[in-house]
Amino acid sequence: QVQLVESGGGLVQPGGSLRLSCAASGRDFSGYRMAWYRQAPGNERGLVAEFTRDRNTNYADSVKGRFTISRDNAKNTMSLQMNILKPEDTGVYYCYARLGAVDLWGKGTLVTVSS
Repeated sequence: QVQLVESGGGLVQPGGSLRLSCAASGRDFSGYRMAWYRQAPGNERGLVAEFTRDRNTNYADSVKGRFTISRDNAKNTMSLQMNILKPEDTGVYYCYARLGAVDLWGKGTLVTVSS
């Protein structure tokens, strides 16, 4: 079964850090676009960071300089290191992969930034 499973969410104070992980299984995900999306309460799901098919990285302007996306193709995993977290970073974070014409999503992990 092809699936994505996120982990690492939780409650953190403003200015703190969290590391999210995405475990991909069921096939080799290397060479495919993978990304992290975020959905805050009352908002649409939006792109946070991505690896394009040509292995470039892109970040939302709001997280540039604070978040770092990485992936380990040998382990079929992707991570998101989040530093200097702000309350507006609160939301459900989803792992995403584009497999040909198929969009694959994880179930999400909740990140809450609050004092």
